[in-house]
Amino acid sequence: MMKKPVLTIDEPQPKKAIRADRPPTDGFVTVVDGHFKSEFDTAEAAETAARKLKSAYPMLQIEIYDAAKMVRTLVSETVIPAK
Repeated sequence: MMKKPVLTIDEPQPKKAIRADRPPTDGFVTVVDGHFKSEFDTAEAAETAARKLKSAYPMLQIEIYDAAKMVRTLVSETVIPAK
């Protein structure tokens, strides 16, 4: 008699709860119009995402929050000259 293989369901990793009323404690976060949005491990990744968002929506006020230093840096709109 042949035994059927036992199927197991992998448990998903618990998601890190993000609280909108508390600033993050590590990493870098984009802040859009005063609200914490996406988290990043490096400042370069956060700045790239912020500049992409700023170029698509120039009316937004976008900052990068450094959680270790507790400092916000405003992302200014840079104009790229046409060639």
